[in-house]
Amino acid sequence: MRVLLVRLGAMGDILHSLPAVTALRRAHPEWTLGWAVEPQWSELFCAAHATPGTAGMPLVDALHMVPAKRWAKAWMRRSTREEVMAVRRELRAQHYDVAVDLQGAVRSALLARSAGTPRLIGEAVPREPAAKWLFKEKVPTRGVHVIEQSIEVVNAIAGDHLDFTLPLLPTDTESEAFAATLPQPFVLLSPGAGWGAKRWPAARYGAVARALAAQGFHVCINSGPMEMALAEEIVQSSGGVVHTLTPSLSKLMAITRRAALVIAGDTGPLHLACALGRPTVGIFGPTDPARNGPFGNDFRVLRHPESKRDHTRRAEPEAGLLTITPEAVTAAALDLLAAPQTSALRGNA
Repeated sequence: MRVLLVRLGAMGDILHSLPAVTALRRAHPEWTLGWAVEPQWSELFCAAHATPGTAGMPLVDALHMVPAKRWAKAWMRRSTREEVMAVRRELRAQHYDVAVDLQGAVRSALLARSAGTPRLIGEAVPREPAAKWLFKEKVPTRGVHVIEQSIEVVNAIAGDHLDFTLPLLPTDTESEAFAATLPQPFVLLSPGAGWGAKRWPAARYGAVARALAAQGFHVCINSGPMEMALAEEIVQSSGGVVHTLTPSLSKLMAITRRAALVIAGDTGPLHLACALGRPTVGIFGPTDPARNGPFGNDFRVLRHPESKRDHTRRAEPEAGLLTITPEAVTAAALDLLAAPQTSALRGNA
């Protein structure tokens, strides 16, 4: 069986689909799996110069780069149309037997359809309702969490009953060597967010860092290229006890593997920590953790009961998010850090 999996979108969205495909890989190791992905997330599947079936590319046999966001900004350009047709030819040349849309959006469904497969599977009630009219097979899902829903969709390929499985993620030798130089035990803060309403204030992260440092933990900040000002604010508010990192995606995976704990809002690095089985403290506001929060690992979620699900891209933190105190986050963190899987690490400091 040759299976094309389509999941574009953000880092967290892709990570939510990986457990289902990992379970599929283990159930059917002889199958050929291909994945269509935005280029910036290819390191979730493949380390530099890796080959399929190795630790550097453990999950899929082929990657198809689809810069859909860039295409959307320049749809009328001839070069864009040429790129779209080239991807279509690339997909069709693989002669996939089935395409599975794990995104539930019109553009992902169109991409899956362009592969020309005999079967095209998607969710019966997708995120964008119009997408369902492009599917040849529509799968009713009952799971609340998007990870559960992805497993149900993937089950439909061969009538499997797959269980949740931590995803297979690549390892990169250079990145692992870098991560090994970090002081242990360390807590990783990832304060960024897709939009302001999900972003817990920097000064509060700084207060948590001070409290954890006082308990003997090193604290690191994961900062993207556009988040340096946010990281500096945390450094200042922490009294300088934190160390700022600006890693590539491969290095972030290696760093996260070694973290005693990850503290973050509803953002890609939080979901990466869950995918790697690391303990996490999730700080949630306008998004619903029951649907897309931590899953399958040791975690604590803090969310005000009156926070409403709202994906409006507001600049200011949601009101419920602001009721979450540094003391509450610190208490949740110390609770997890005292658990057996991290207490041994702390004892080696």
